[in-house]
Amino acid sequence: MSTAQPDEGTARATPDALLHARTGTEVAPEDVVLAVGRDVTPDNLEWARRKIEAEGAAALDKLLP
Repeated sequence: MSTAQPDEGTARATPDALLHARTGTEVAPEDVVLAVGRDVTPDNLEWARRKIEAEGAAALDKLLP
């Protein structure tokens, strides 16, 4: 029994605008710090807090693929 394979011509990538990384929960400063690969330090947490204040939850969405 064979399995059906999609034709190469019909396979499409999902557009970036339709991809979502968050689950709808609040974005924590720790999440933003870790998303950029930094250590969780008081200075980095303060930077992340400012970024969240300025950009809202999109601060994390902009960092993740």
